[in-house]
Parts: sequence; C-alpha cells; structure tokens
Amino acid sequence: MKRLSKQQLRIVSLLAGIAIALFFYFIDPFGVSHRASIVLSIAVLMITWWVTEALPMPVVALMPLILFPVLGINDIKNVAPNYMDSIIFLFMGGFMLGLAIEKWNLHRRIALGIVKITGTSGNRIILGFILATGFISMWISNTATTMMMFPIALSVIHVIKEGGSGGHQKNFNLSLMLSIAYAANFGGISTIVGTPPNVAFAGYFENTYKTNIDFLNWMLLCTPIALLLLFSLYIILTRVLFRNHIRSNDAARKFINEEYSKLGRISTPEIRVLIIFMITAMLWIFKDPLNNVLPVNLDDSIIALIGAVALFIFPAGKLNHPDNLGELDEHDFHGSLLEWADTKKMAWGILLLFGGGLALAAGLEKEGLIRNLGGWLSQFAAGGGIILLLMVTVIALFVSEVMSNIAQVVVFSPVVCSLADAVGMNPLILGLAMTLAASCASMMPMGTPPNAIAFASGHIKIKEMMKAGFVMNLASIILITLFCWFILPLIM
Repeated sequence: MKRLSKQQLRIVSLLAGIAIALFFYFIDPFGVSHRASIVLSIAVLMITWWVTEALPMPVVALMPLILFPVLGINDIKNVAPNYMDSIIFLFMGGFMLGLAIEKWNLHRRIALGIVKITGTSGNRIILGFILATGFISMWISNTATTMMMFPIALSVIHVIKEGGSGGHQKNFNLSLMLSIAYAANFGGISTIVGTPPNVAFAGYFENTYKTNIDFLNWMLLCTPIALLLLFSLYIILTRVLFRNHIRSNDAARKFINEEYSKLGRISTPEIRVLIIFMITAMLWIFKDPLNNVLPVNLDDSIIALIGAVALFIFPAGKLNHPDNLGELDEHDFHGSLLEWADTKKMAWGILLLFGGGLALAAGLEKEGLIRNLGGWLSQFAAGGGIILLLMVTVIALFVSEVMSNIAQVVVFSPVVCSLADAVGMNPLILGLAMTLAASCASMMPMGTPPNAIAFASGHIKIKEMMKAGFVMNLASIILITLFCWFILPLIM
C-alpha cells in the first residue's frame, strides 16, 4: 500500500480537524448552548491541528483571532489582548536573558560545571537537573525557573554529544528537556508562592472557610507529594520511556575537563551577564518583601523585562580570551551585552502559541463550558469518597492541558469545595487535589509555560511530548489521588 506523502498527510490532517470540529458543532454531544458549542468546536479544531501538526503550532494559535470575531463569539478588540498578556512579556524577558547567556558562552561554562559535579552518566545528569530545577521552582515561578535552566540544558546536550559518550543521544536530549519542564511544574506545587494556582486556591479557601493556609502549612502539606512526583519523573524518563544508556567514561570525563579548561578565566561580558541574571533571579525570589518595604509593585513579568532591558543598556566590554570570540566580531563585544539583531534567534512563535492558548481559555470560560463541566462532575458526588476525588483529579489535570491553570483553579475552586461540603468531605482535600492536578499538565506545550519553553528547544516532537506527558499524567493522577486520600489527612 502506497504511503501518503507529507503534503497529502497535511491535507488529510487539515480536513480531519475540520470534520471533527463540525461533528462537535452539529451533533453537540454535551448538549451545551449554541455559543458554547461554537467555542468547543474551535477548541477541538485547534487541538486536532496541534496534535497532527497540520499547520505550524503558532499559526494554529491565531485561530481565535480569526474565528471568534467571524463567528460572533467575541470582538477582535477583546480577543487580541490575550496575545499581549503579562505572561507573554515574562516569556519575552526570559528568552532574552537566555539569548545573552548563550551569546557570551556563559551557558557553556555553567553546563560544563554541572556535568563535572554530576558526572557524565546520562541518568545522573538528568537526576541533577530534576533536583536543581525542582528546588529552584519551589521559590520562584516555574516559568522563570525553566527559563534559567533552558540554555544550560541545551549546552549540556551539546557537551555530551561532543564528548562521544555513546548510548542513545536522542533519548538523552528528549529526557533532559522534558525533565526541566516537568520538574519545574512539580517543584512549584511545594510552596504557596511556587505557582499562581496555589495562591488562588489558598485565597479562595481563606475567604470561604476563614482558615488561613500559611507558607509553612502549605509546604508541610504539599512538599511530600512534590518529592514523590519528582522521583516518579526520574524513574519514568530514565528507566521506562527513554533509556539513554549513556555511561560515564574516562574519555568523556577527560573531554569535559579539557573543554572547561579551554574556557579559561571568566570574561567581562560573562561576568556582566551573570550579574544581571543573578539580580533578576534575586528579584524574582524577593519581590514580595520588596513590594512590602518599598513603594514599588514588582511582578515576575516586570522583573523579566527589567533584566532584558538591562542587557541592551550595559556595554559588553572586552573579552579576556580571543579563543572565546567564536563568530563574534568587534561590534559585538564593544556594543551592548545584547543587540536587537540577536533577537532573530528568539522563539517568537512560542509567544503566539501561548497567546492563542490564553485566548482559547478565555472563550471556554466566558461561554460557561467550565461551569458545565462542574455540573457534570456533580453526578459523582452521590458516590462520594475516593471516586469523587479521582474524578476531580482526572478532570482538573486534563482540562489544564488546554486551559490556563490559574483560570481553571479560580473557576473550579467553588465547584469542588461545594461538592466536598455536600458529601461530607474535607474541602481542603478535594480542593488541594484539584489545585495540584492543575499544575501537572504534561502532554501539550500549551499546558503550562515550562512545557512550551521545553518544546521550543527543537529536541521534542509533539507526539513525543504527548507520549511522555500521558504517562506522567497517569502517574500524577495515581499519586495525587492516593496521597490526598490516605496521607494528607494524617498530615493535617
């Protein structure tokens, strides 16, 4: 049987997306309103095209800008702001920091240093990145954490490839990029400031039940499950899905040491980029105390932009070692740390991708599809207990694949807590399960910002992310459900 060409597959995928979307519109299997049916059909169309790669993912992300106004769902003036959301500027600033780190070879120095500590075994490197990313994500946003680790991970991939350690390089590359995304997601659930959904649920719970979940209490409740998720991530990536068989060897170790020695003394541009990077990281960590003490209002996006603009302001100075120049010319190291021409390497498409996800999420929420989902979920309230907990976890996790997790937690918090009250459950158990699951989406690039950043590396195909993400989703559902049902009451 003759195989379809790439162009024929693309046409089939395009038509399949349209056919499935029309099915959802005309058949209306969920019995929603006319407008909600249109939004659901658009969501199905976008997800189908994303999964089949019928069109470039950033192009698919533009569909709400076209279809929402044309089909009367929302005016383009109301849809367009989603593509300029503050989170987009957090991405932009973070990407620019990454570009500067890469431009001046600082990422290579850091990567070689990490590999020297962890050793050249593929699994030990991945474990080191999981632990480092998870720990950092406890204290700053998971997006900012991934931004920090992204260029370092790319350089480690390059270093291991050059070292000729053998094994399955592609599986190592894939595991390393997925590990920083998923570890950032899981680490973020450990503390109340680790990710915005935590704050949203804690705020709702305090307002509704007059019970404050402070920083320490949240850590006591959620750090154990975060550690379990991080451990399962290591096992699934290195022992189950993507075995790399990259072993530590003398040749690779010698290569790492030689390459590190070649870098010589740290150069002036590296020092200046490192200073800006560290100041930005410190502002991310201590922004709340600063906002309380000083007459300022800092958030993650503003801090990222401050760091990015600083790179364009401060001069690079001169490199200490001519060997470090690479392809840089005199203009590069006598100008600023970052020039606008450098941004041509930036993943602009990811900014559109995330904007499209925000626009779609806003449409789903506006037309009441999330509330309808909560109503459907209520049918499981009669059974109560662990079945209801399992269903809440499953739905919260898979909905977060296509919807902003912060918006999801805001909408779902009153639904699940009311259900818990109705069946006599502690609402904190059901609410925490929903909140934790909302941060564990692992299948789609738009599921969480870290997923999108890792996908931008070019080392992950959508099918590979969906494969790994589905397994991690199942592991997350099992662990969260069992933890919240058996362990959480003991901790509380």
